[in-house]
Amino acid sequence: MAIGAGAKGEEPITAINVTPLVDVCLVLVIIFMTIAPFAMIVGIKVMESRAGAAKGKVSASENVRVRLTLAGELTVNGLRVNPQSLEPAIARALVKSKDRMVIVSADDGNHVGQVVSILDTAQQAGAAKLAILKSASAPARGGRSKG
Repeated sequence: MAIGAGAKGEEPITAINVTPLVDVCLVLVIIFMTIAPFAMIVGIKVMESRAGAAKGKVSASENVRVRLTLAGELTVNGLRVNPQSLEPAIARALVKSKDRMVIVSADDGNHVGQVVSILDTAQQAGAAKLAILKSASAPARGGRSKG
């Protein structure tokens, strides 16, 4: 075939066709919108409290209290428990709890990982609410000693 000079249909296309680009972008937006709710990081929801803040609410004796000492000793409602039997001990204590709340308290020197591990164990044992309680007898930081 001979190429004819000046033919209208044979000129090169110089304009950019953005329709495929817009289609691809819209498809990506739809994919990200549908996947975004599933990509949320799952965590532990914890209520922070101070000593004495629960006055007038559910009795403290009805909540499950887990205490971690600096030496690594665990107690559930005042009874000493070894770390391997913590989950069954919390599950037994939750049966008696009205609102299935676990309150975790630890010494200042404990690692955050230990407390998070206890919170995770309590959640797996069936706790509906989790709280971290600061001990009322904790020493104040940054204070000057009298003398």
